[in-house]
Amino acid sequence: MPGPRSRELWEKAQSLFPGGVNSPVRAAVKPYPFYVERAEGPYLYTVDGEKLVDYVLGYGPLILGHRHPRVEEAVREQLEKDWLYGTPAEGEIRLAEKILKYFHPGGMIRFVNSGTEATMAAIRLARGYTGRKMIIKFNGCYHGAHDAVLVAAGSAAAEYGVPSSAGVPEEVARLTLVARYNDLESVEKLMRQHGDEVAAIIVEPVAGNAGVIPPEPGFLKGLREFADTYGALLIMDEVITGFRLGLRGAQGYYGVEGDITTLGKIIGGGFPVGAIAGPRKIMENFTPSGKVFQAGTFNAHPVVMAAGYATIEVLETGEPYRVANEAAKAVTEALDEAARSAGLDYTINRVESMLQIFFTKGPVRSPEDAARSDRKLYQRLHEELLRRGVFIAPSQMEAIFTSGAHSGEAVEKTLEAIREAFRALRG
Repeated sequence: MPGPRSRELWEKAQSLFPGGVNSPVRAAVKPYPFYVERAEGPYLYTVDGEKLVDYVLGYGPLILGHRHPRVEEAVREQLEKDWLYGTPAEGEIRLAEKILKYFHPGGMIRFVNSGTEATMAAIRLARGYTGRKMIIKFNGCYHGAHDAVLVAAGSAAAEYGVPSSAGVPEEVARLTLVARYNDLESVEKLMRQHGDEVAAIIVEPVAGNAGVIPPEPGFLKGLREFADTYGALLIMDEVITGFRLGLRGAQGYYGVEGDITTLGKIIGGGFPVGAIAGPRKIMENFTPSGKVFQAGTFNAHPVVMAAGYATIEVLETGEPYRVANEAAKAVTEALDEAARSAGLDYTINRVESMLQIFFTKGPVRSPEDAARSDRKLYQRLHEELLRRGVFIAPSQMEAIFTSGAHSGEAVEKTLEAIREAFRALRG
């Protein structure tokens, strides 16, 4: 468990930050978070001298692992030149061309600084382009921390949304309709009632903030058809899946394209980033060429552009995908065998290098299914693995990620830790 130096820092942090942290999930490690001193490859090294195999990976961005040499080299080269100009720089063109090779070829992109900014701007763009106000999101899908998407299902799950955070006005929430993920009937009902008012349907193609929940066959295609029929835009939120499921993300993986794509995480190589990409006729509505305002001092930050470009260059070799997917397969098989041997009710969902185990009977096809899993048992698994030097997501509703650095000793240590952890759970 976290050692004395982490505890000392945690006590200081509680007087400085709300809840002691700067993002809520970081407080999910109990009884208090461990603090990291440095990281490299698949490992985190804590201030208490512990070495942990990391399957959180910054919650998804670090698909190459920590401190990949090519990314570090690119960052150092940029830092030698300077790190903020307030003017355009060549690096943003290079990364834009790289991304648009795979997402919306011939289209355009706007860089921002987080996934939250990306989805916020994408929704504003859809409203400006269509002249409509409403959006449809899915219960349990997360699209960042802004008012339009901090909305949960109403009493019928296919009804006007209600705020899921204090400070979100009900008037704003009423412009967000909430459907059920993997349930096209709930979308059809909303479109029949409000289709001519809906600017966009926004969806995580793989629900990555309810554990890991893949789309059912035909679900994404159905959303594409509803958007086309009613004149709405389909926003594919690929902040997590973009460049993780392959170079063309979930849209390439499942063969369904959105009108607008939001990206983040991996395209910044571990630095703060977000992006909105789409066809020229939609994207040109952003200022200064159009009337949909979007701006940011740190948009297309030179260091971020360099790190993102280097990351994608390495991914283009294919080797990180091979290693990450093999590691995910091995971890999945170990979890499956250990949970079955322990006589537990469980389901494991995996899509390439992202996976999660749910302690519940039957398949997990929706966030509602995930919510019925035994979260206390999952928390115990997290704690038992942490004791054995393996760090998985502390929240059941997050994903376990692998990277191109997860191989050899790190994976072997993980498999043994899984076997021991489940023996402890069974005992």
